[in-house]
Amino acid sequence: MRSELNSAPEKMPKHVAIIMDGNGRWAREKGKIRTFGHKAGVDSVRSSVAFSLKHGIQSLTLFAFSSENWGRPEEEVGVLMELFSLVLSTEVKKLHKNNVRLKVIGDLSRFDAKLVQKIKKAETLTENNTGLVLNIAANYGGRWDIINAGKIICERVQSGELQPSDITEALFDQYTSLAEQPALDLLIRTGGDHRISNFLLWQAAYAELYFTETFWPDFGEEEFQLAVQDFLDRQRRFGKTGEQVAGK
Repeated sequence: MRSELNSAPEKMPKHVAIIMDGNGRWAREKGKIRTFGHKAGVDSVRSSVAFSLKHGIQSLTLFAFSSENWGRPEEEVGVLMELFSLVLSTEVKKLHKNNVRLKVIGDLSRFDAKLVQKIKKAETLTENNTGLVLNIAANYGGRWDIINAGKIICERVQSGELQPSDITEALFDQYTSLAEQPALDLLIRTGGDHRISNFLLWQAAYAELYFTETFWPDFGEEEFQLAVQDFLDRQRRFGKTGEQVAGK
């Protein structure tokens, strides 16, 4: 393991999101079927939660299942749903014990009633926890998130609760899936691809992007530390010049 992160705690990212990619390719390299990689990836979820708790990250958002993933082979989708259900059954009590609040974001309407019930039960159990917020994006898409927020705002304008002139970036943000959580600081993608695949399009406007060749099942605390150190070594300008940010 590398030495401790080289920065003051206040400079740590408050909100990190991860596109957990490469499970299938990792499995194929080992002569296994793709679903073997998905199951192995659960250990990386655990280590990412542990790293976040250790370093005071406030929100961790994991892209578990996109709205486009329904197009994958039926058998693989079925295994992913079973794995999601199993993880909810086995991991939530541990999360609760560690003061982690679980939140599932996305369109739950396509999931079966038993899975939705498990999700709601897990969220209810942990809803008063005050530590890390663990967001699991399931049947989630960034475009869906934006459209869904727009629909809610339109309904409130139509009902007279809001006026069109009330709509600002700050107000719009209140209707997105990650409302009331820290702004996204760091978006990590494992597996070597350099795209964000319709993930957190609204929230990622000024996030730092980090891409690694490491497949998700091999992404442990050391890899997470490398990503965060890279973030800490950057200068975030938010539209300003480097000189302005440095105060020169």
